Amino acid sequence: MLTLVPGVIGGSETYARSLARALAEHGTLEYRALVPILAPDAGDGLETVVVREYRAGTTPGQRIRAMARASARSGPLRAYLSGLDVVHFPLTVPVPPVERAAALTLHDVQHRDLPKHVSLPERSFRALAYDRPARRAAAVIVPSAFVRARAIELLGLQPKRVHVIHHGIDHDRFTPGEGPREPFLLYPAKGWPHKNHPLLFEAFARVRRERPELRLVLTGHEGEAPDGVDVRGLVPADELLRLYRCAACLVFPSLYEGFGQPLLEAMACGCPVAASNTAAIPEICGNAAVLFDPYEPDAIAAGVLDALERTDELRELGIARSACFTWAEAAHRHEAVYRSLGGLT
Repeated sequence: MLTLVPGVIGGSETYARSLARALAEHGTLEYRALVPILAPDAGDGLETVVVREYRAGTTPGQRIRAMARASARSGPLRAYLSGLDVVHFPLTVPVPPVERAAALTLHDVQHRDLPKHVSLPERSFRALAYDRPARRAAAVIVPSAFVRARAIELLGLQPKRVHVIHHGIDHDRFTPGEGPREPFLLYPAKGWPHKNHPLLFEAFARVRRERPELRLVLTGHEGEAPDGVDVRGLVPADELLRLYRCAACLVFPSLYEGFGQPLLEAMACGCPVAASNTAAIPEICGNAAVLFDPYEPDAIAAGVLDALERTDELRELGIARSACFTWAEAAHRHEAVYRSLGGLT
């Protein structure tokens, strides 16, 4: 987990930390988590080693330089892997590079599917840090069948090496609230191009023609927004939980998701969901959300209005759907991959 930078890498950080916690609670093998000085708590219950030789940084330039140094001078870092049967890179980038059986998690191939939304330097970086290692890894773990299919097609991976393991959610934390729903829509997403904020703003203007009392609350996003939109930026975890529990609807117009953690978090909190019909989103939502075309503002608006009319139905469907995704199950399925790679019984 050496490349983890708290608060920077979004859902992949949630995945890595949650998986470590689940393996500590439910795993049956012996584990050692290698973490950077920026995230000494990331092992979360596993035997943890803070690798001070890895010169972690927070800016993009610092991160790339740290990875490059670790690859060029990997000897001191590899010493930490002595005696291990299998190495897993949950954040994709193989730092340090290893010769032994290795698994890596490939969270998506957005840089291949939607290259116009990824800068040229970032595409070049991912080709080296994601694509090439995925082709060499003994096992590639992906969060959805959608990512598996795209990775096999776009990267030429052998199907037998690619394992779908859905993420879980923390069901002790994400539970329905007792208060009433309030007149606002919620979209928790950073302001990345594929998150589709401009078309959401157009759709929201259409929604307000019929439901003028509604507001749109954005978390993670920063910048200017039209009338009726409340831009909160990054909010504490407890505040996001409160928003899930009292929002009238989660609207999720993302153009691309390898999984879509907020969808399940909202469902578990009893929040109705209206979401895109693209990428992995239909796979994760099942029949528990209203799906729409995220490229059409009219379709987004119609989906939101439909979800608002079906609040009670979607609440029950969402709670049932989210219950199917647990970190305990994810931990057991990861262990099965580790055992197959290491010849462990």
